[in-house]
Amino acid sequence: MQRSERVSRDLKLREFRILLTVAQQGSMAKSAVLLGISQPAVSKAIRDIENVVGLRLLDRSRHGVEPTAYGRVLVKRGLAIFDELKQGVEELEFLADPASGQLRIGSNETMAAGVLPAIIDMMSRQYPRITLQVAQAVLSETQYRELRERQVDLWFGRIPDPFDQEDLNADILFNDPVAVVAGQGHRLARRRKIELAELMGEAWILPPRGSLPGGLAERLFGTAGLQLPRAQLTTMSLHLTCNLLATGRYVAMLPRSLLRFNITNAGLKILSVGLPIQVRPVAIVTLKNRMQSPIAGLFVDSARVVAKRLVK
Repeated sequence: MQRSERVSRDLKLREFRILLTVAQQGSMAKSAVLLGISQPAVSKAIRDIENVVGLRLLDRSRHGVEPTAYGRVLVKRGLAIFDELKQGVEELEFLADPASGQLRIGSNETMAAGVLPAIIDMMSRQYPRITLQVAQAVLSETQYRELRERQVDLWFGRIPDPFDQEDLNADILFNDPVAVVAGQGHRLARRRKIELAELMGEAWILPPRGSLPGGLAERLFGTAGLQLPRAQLTTMSLHLTCNLLATGRYVAMLPRSLLRFNITNAGLKILSVGLPIQVRPVAIVTLKNRMQSPIAGLFVDSARVVAKRLVK
């Protein structure tokens, strides 16, 4: 009998769950408390699963435990197994009661302050007993970490072009270019045509260099043959940026979708600055080879309706 057949026959889900918990907690004692069982029971379960597999899965030391190379492979696959099992149970619950369930969404502050509330509002009006959880991620190279670790069901936000994440799917909804924005009381708010070069001496609020939004700002100024202006304030906070813009003293670059849907931005105005054409796709990102729940499909449907409204 091949090892895979023997393991699939003899491996118990309870032991597998204990292994995953120990790997995540890095401690037998902490895992025992979390699982509500004794520490000897945890140790026995680990020994049993190592005997079934025929390999050492955990390295033990006085500092705790951590998975071996074999253990990391099994833990990675185990997370997927339990995730699919959870998805299956949730799908059964949805079939029994299509108007209820839960969806975990990953997003960033830009979307959470603009388009995402419109999608959630539409979905919750149609399905008021569906509960949603939103985990906010920072725009960075690791923004899909929670999706890959299956802590969220989908990720919603702007993606790079081209999108080169081999393990992820991206369903593009709309393009979301940035605009130069100021407060209604800014001295240039009523000008009909402004060159970007005219704004070099303004009090700019810019994202940090090295960040994804910061890289976009550099490219936009560079395309116009300009250096990035000196930032009077450097921040990634949209709330801080919008509040300062409303004073009429600052300028910044913000996504147009944020200004379209965020009612708190009524005191802001898009300046008539010609910017280069920008490809800034917003998409729903999912993990390849992971079956999506029916509730995720309802969210996608709502997102497409809102995206069409934005494009119009």
